[in-house]
Amino acid sequence: MNEPRSRASRRDFMRLALAAGSAAALPWLPAVQAQTTAANKGTQLILLGTKGGPTPSALRAAPANVLLVDGQPYVVDCGNGVALQLTKAGIKLPQIRDIFLTHQHSDHNADLGNLVFLAWATGLATPVHLYGPPGMRQMMDDFVHMNAIDIATRMQEEGRPPLRPLINTHEFDGPCVVMENDQVKMTAALVDHYTLKPAFAYRFDTKDRSVVFSGDTAYSENLIKLAKGADVLVHEVMYLPALEKLMKTVDNAPTLLDHLVKSHTSTAQVGRIAARAGVKTLVLSHFVPGGDPAISDDMWSAEACKQFSGEIIVGKDLMVI
Repeated sequence: MNEPRSRASRRDFMRLALAAGSAAALPWLPAVQAQTTAANKGTQLILLGTKGGPTPSALRAAPANVLLVDGQPYVVDCGNGVALQLTKAGIKLPQIRDIFLTHQHSDHNADLGNLVFLAWATGLATPVHLYGPPGMRQMMDDFVHMNAIDIATRMQEEGRPPLRPLINTHEFDGPCVVMENDQVKMTAALVDHYTLKPAFAYRFDTKDRSVVFSGDTAYSENLIKLAKGADVLVHEVMYLPALEKLMKTVDNAPTLLDHLVKSHTSTAQVGRIAARAGVKTLVLSHFVPGGDPAISDDMWSAEACKQFSGEIIVGKDLMVI
């Protein structure tokens, strides 16, 4: 009779010890978290990771965003480290309920499985819904199989519920209303990401704001239609003058350059898209190249400013908008 209480007591002690250790090691976290946890009402955008491409960088984290609607997180893309970035933003992983992938590129889906897995390992016991292009269901089946030993151990020793039944995948391959509840309506449009198809842009309409995520795309008429009149457009961006420098650092330069030019949107094109869509605020993110500290904020925004007269924000990791 005493053993269950003893186990629970040890678990509670470890949680408290880990929390105290994290706070001591990262004293800046409470200030960042206060920005997000204080706003329990309304719609809040947090840029979790703003670098484009799968190569890790000390300058920016991998692509990921979260929209908080009355405190409920809606995660868009899951680049490497998304769980850590959510934690830094003050969002408890077991809160996660809805995750959206714009497309199946590794800088956007690398930690899809890990985010759900780590949320489960820290207390998630309610269903999680994954929305996006085909392939997610197979990815999650394979991920659960790959981690079968750890999952079984935690179920036995920590009392976790079975993981796979909590994961619900919703795949689609064309424009549609993806989901709608009393907080938000989410709509998808096809965009042009060269050979990778389908690739989507997403629009979230809430009671107080409309926020559009471009995903990865070249100049797209579909995106312009989707973003018409939106409050915020979070758009990927490529700084063309820096590509020559980037090409000198890689051994697959011709192929990579062809991919970048045909798959992404230049700084000038981003400004034209925002102007034609009539959005209020343009947020630059998914920077290509995203690991070059020589590119200043002014350099990222200069060409867009010539095309778009509204507010332009050069995104930073963990920026709250």
